[in-house]
Amino acid sequence: MNARTPIDPQLNPLAAVEQEIDSLTPVNPGLLPGSRRGFLQASALAGFAAAVVPTGALQAQTITTDINGLDAAMVQVPTPNGNIPAYMAKPEGKTGLATVVVLHEIFGVHEHIKDVCRRFAKQGYLAIAPECFHRQGDPSKMSGIPEIFEKIVSKATDKQVLGDVEATMAYAAAHGGVKGKMGITGFCWGGRIVWLASAAFKDLKAGVAWYGRIRTTVSEANPFHPIDIAEKLNAPVLGLYGAADNGIPNSDVEEMKTKLSFGGAASAASDIILYPDMPHAFHADYRPSYRKEAAEDGWKRCVAWFNKHLKA
Repeated sequence: MNARTPIDPQLNPLAAVEQEIDSLTPVNPGLLPGSRRGFLQASALAGFAAAVVPTGALQAQTITTDINGLDAAMVQVPTPNGNIPAYMAKPEGKTGLATVVVLHEIFGVHEHIKDVCRRFAKQGYLAIAPECFHRQGDPSKMSGIPEIFEKIVSKATDKQVLGDVEATMAYAAAHGGVKGKMGITGFCWGGRIVWLASAAFKDLKAGVAWYGRIRTTVSEANPFHPIDIAEKLNAPVLGLYGAADNGIPNSDVEEMKTKLSFGGAASAASDIILYPDMPHAFHADYRPSYRKEAAEDGWKRCVAWFNKHLKA
């Protein structure tokens, strides 16, 4: 069960955003949620999101994937509105690869997201993570999660982000990937975009959404809930959610399941796993929210989903 009653974003949008911010804040009783003090105390390890960087014992759980046998580097992806940086990893010297676009959390393309790309590359994929907040600013320079929402997340429109995803897919296809074997995955903020992209692009063949919000505050920048397009997917999506996520009600997850079952072929082929007692960001091994058993099970399901839809 959810730890508390979720707030309807249409009835009280400000309170809903505040609840979403709170659900993203590291679970650490010694720090004030979202505070500058907590933010700065967590800044010990370079390359991770400053707001939720591992400290002390948490560093032992953080997974680091080596680059042996891989081509891995930052690249520049051309878009109609200028280049954006992205991190790309793939098996060394290989082409004709099934591709996974990896979408970051609100913290941008930090070391954890890069490591996820390397994990996919070790599985034989080309994986590429575009920096979708490049035009808005650098989340690692912000003083806390509320500031990231105010100055970056709220200004990154769905139209812009989906355009960046499309450009990233084109770049990947021209640099070792295959247009007909494209998938997409994302975490938290990126998980929501997975649902939208899977409805927007016919070139996508599969998606995996890690605890992406199903309902959000509708605005000019973000005009649709994922639940609005559940019946219109072009690619089947595997949703991985935690039943104890403070920001995503179990009722939203169940309603999404129902809508998917009444949709077209790709929607009906989709699936959602709801892990009992799991919090938000249970896959993020660099955060206190990490839950090893659920994270490992989710990763196995994720890879198997892409193997089925992209490599078969």
